[in-house]
Amino acid sequence: MIYNSSDIQKIIPHRYPMLLIDKIVELKEGEMAVGIKNVTFNEQFFQGHFPENPVMPGVLIIEALAQTGAVAILSLEKFKSKTVYFGGIKSAKFKKKVCPGDTLRLVTNITKLKGGFGIGSAAAFVDDEIAAEAELIFAVE
Repeated sequence: MIYNSSDIQKIIPHRYPMLLIDKIVELKEGEMAVGIKNVTFNEQFFQGHFPENPVMPGVLIIEALAQTGAVAILSLEKFKSKTVYFGGIKSAKFKKKVCPGDTLRLVTNITKLKGGFGIGSAAAFVDDEIAAEAELIFAVE
């Protein structure tokens, strides 16, 4: 099943301009999610990053990966109506610029989920190349 942005907004509390996922194309509740972000020149952040050479900020790529992980976690019945926060970011690496016209494939695997905390292994791809990767720590309240 494909979840579009209105479906995603029923799972996570993010809204424009901070909702950085256009759709979820794969979901295993509590285990993993694959999201899609179509990066367009109309994104607000391109007005200042950088007007002559637009590049998606790495921190927003990580945020998109975290939102994808949050969808995986909050799709579990026991976490419905909760909020997922960053508990930490480890080993973030940026390997490829993300520019207008790119499609980001956001893959977040939840490797550990105990109580209100989780750990996820995340990678963002443009085509088949890794653009960014990180280990993310989630806190659920």
